[in-house]
Amino acid sequence: MTLLRRFSTVLLPMFGALALSACGINSVPTAEEEAKAKWADVQAQYQRRANLTGNLVATVKAAGKQEQATLTAVVEARAKATSVQVNAEDLSDPAKVAQFQAAQAQLSQGLGRLLATVEAYPDLKTNENFLQLQSQLEGTENRIAVAIRDYNGAVQAYNTRIRTFPDAIGAKLIHGAKPMTPFQATTPGAEEAPKVDFGN
Repeated sequence: MTLLRRFSTVLLPMFGALALSACGINSVPTAEEEAKAKWADVQAQYQRRANLTGNLVATVKAAGKQEQATLTAVVEARAKATSVQVNAEDLSDPAKVAQFQAAQAQLSQGLGRLLATVEAYPDLKTNENFLQLQSQLEGTENRIAVAIRDYNGAVQAYNTRIRTFPDAIGAKLIHGAKPMTPFQATTPGAEEAPKVDFGN
C-alpha cells in the first residue's frame, strides 16, 4: 500500500505533466506566434511596396508626361492600402483579412495600370530613378509572394495543430484557439505581381 502511495505521489504528477505537454500547452502558442510573426513579414513587405509606390508616382509625375487620372487612382489606392491594418488578433476574422487583401489588390491593379501607361513615354524608360524604382518594386513583389507563402504555411501548421489530437485538447480547453485566415487572392490575377518589364 505504501509503495502504491509513493507511486501515485511521484509518478502520477510526472505522467500528468507529460500528458499536458502533449496537449498543446506549449506547441499551440508557439505555432500561433510563428503565424503572427509571418503576418508581420507580410505587412512589412506591403509597407515597403507602398513606400516605393509613392516614390514611383513622384518620379513619373516629375517627368510631367503622365495621365493625371492614373496617378490619382494609384495615389488613392496606396492611401487605402496603407490605411487598412490587420493586427495579429484579427487573423481569425476572415472579413478583416479579406478587407486587407482587397485593398492590396486594388493597389496592385493601379500599379499595373501606371506601369503600363509608362510604355507611351520612352524618356521614362531611361530615367535612372525610375529604373531603380522599377527594380526595387519588382524585388518587393517577389518578397511579398514569399512572405505570403510563408504566412500561409504557418497558418496551415497552426490550424492543423489546433484541430488534431492531442493538441486540440489544449487548444480548446486552455487557449481557446480559433483558426487563422490564410491570405488569398481576392480578384483574378491579384496574386500576380504587376508587370514591371519595360523591354529594356
